Amino acid sequence: MAVVSLASMLEDRRLWRGTAKTQLEQGREPTGHAQLDAALPGGGWPEAALSEILAPADGIGELCLVLPTLARHTQAGRDVVLIAPPYVPFPRAWRDAGVDLRRLRIVATERDKDALWASEQCLRAGCLSVVVCWPRKADDKSLRRLQVAAESGRALAFAFRDAREARNPSPAALRLQLEPGQVRVLKCRGGLAPARVFPLAGAH
Repeated sequence: MAVVSLASMLEDRRLWRGTAKTQLEQGREPTGHAQLDAALPGGGWPEAALSEILAPADGIGELCLVLPTLARHTQAGRDVVLIAPPYVPFPRAWRDAGVDLRRLRIVATERDKDALWASEQCLRAGCLSVVVCWPRKADDKSLRRLQVAAESGRALAFAFRDAREARNPSPAALRLQLEPGQVRVLKCRGGLAPARVFPLAGAH
């Protein structure tokens, strides 16, 4: 019986070697906020998953959480989509944040039900890198569908919701609560949510 060394098999590429779990998880989808990344189990946003961002009001800097991610993905030539944003994005501000507007898509809907349906379909499509939505009326079942769709389409999903939803359970892999100038982790997949809050540059 011939004996072949493991090293030679790896060298000849006859054996596949998996990547260590720590290498897979570490910083693959950084948020762009160093202190927050350091506190999250995967070093950033959970991949192919729904992240829920809860804010007490519009316009307190909630987009500062995701703009670095949108900029990184669009600059890499990947498409991102906004589903029924409550306000028309200001092109100059988004461009100044590094977002390549040529890779930005906006889907307008008239009903909350349509927005949820469009979000799910975009996530499942598999051709979009990031989907951002603002579901105003979403129950646990609807959010679970978005989570499953994100896994299926291997996309990042961000759902901006009212801070009052924090009292309700959610299937989202990550839940963040935005407060003036800072952000708190309510839930994170793969570890315990840190007790402290984190400063958020650009929020007010």
